[in-house]
Amino acid sequence: KFTCKLTPTIQELGSPRTDALVTDNILPSPSFILCLCLKLFIYSTVSLDNLRIPGVLQRLAWSYLVVASLDLLVDAWWSPGLDIILYWPAWLCVLLLEILWLCLTFFLPVPGCPTGYLGPGGIGDMGLHANCTGGAAGYIDRRLLGEQHIYQSPSSRVIYATKMPFDPEGVLGSINSVLMAFLGLQVSIYLILSISAVLTECSTDKGFIPVNKNLWSLSYVTTLACFAFVLLVLVYYTIDVKKWWSGAPFYYTGMNSILVYVGHEVFEDYFPFRWQMANSQSHAEHLIQNVLATSLWVVISYILYRKRIFWKI
Repeated sequence: KFTCKLTPTIQELGSPRTDALVTDNILPSPSFILCLCLKLFIYSTVSLDNLRIPGVLQRLAWSYLVVASLDLLVDAWWSPGLDIILYWPAWLCVLLLEILWLCLTFFLPVPGCPTGYLGPGGIGDMGLHANCTGGAAGYIDRRLLGEQHIYQSPSSRVIYATKMPFDPEGVLGSINSVLMAFLGLQVSIYLILSISAVLTECSTDKGFIPVNKNLWSLSYVTTLACFAFVLLVLVYYTIDVKKWWSGAPFYYTGMNSILVYVGHEVFEDYFPFRWQMANSQSHAEHLIQNVLATSLWVVISYILYRKRIFWKI
């Protein structure tokens, strides 16, 4: 068995729960450093002057850091029916973070843009707010990180012909990613479903706070968490309770998720994971290419699983 580990586990260190805070909070650091080094390796022409600072692993690191800190500082083990009450200090912290998100999103003045704007900018909204992509979220990222250090090709550019850079893993959305991680620690599906239904008015793109993945809106987080809980219940019942399914082949990739992620980032533009398509607008050809690439990584994960090779952070 070969296991590449960047940090020791709490159990290996033998740390008590309240003493594990320092150790546990070190864990996000390798994830952040790994992603930055990976970007420099893949995009060798990128300099520190235009290196993207936010990213998926960075957001995971931040979310884990905050939620692990709240969990350990509360110093209370989970108890059926009492976990929400026992964790009231953590709930208070998360509630304050959400109030901060709401205030910044809907009340922060953004130069040249309507206050509380959640649209894509560009030609959206009849082109009235062309440079307002992401509203307060985009403005905060540009001010804190700089325009050269955030994502330069957001998905809104394709549909709405936007010119402004916007990062879907930006600073403001990271507050709601903390909420999602905390919901995974605590909340029942019924509470999340109720919040999501109220915020969205049970619609796809309307409501008090519409579902918006790029902004990681509050409604997006509660809706996604709700479906995640439903899927978790179904998988748990199918695999652990009834033993109808082993979980294969998904647990092969799950046990080597970092290796698959890094491998995809490094080799995504190489054959056989990608090739020049005859029609770049063909959904069918895109589907075939993506299904083949995904299947190849599942096969690679299975081979590594059989050889007992795992990467851990």
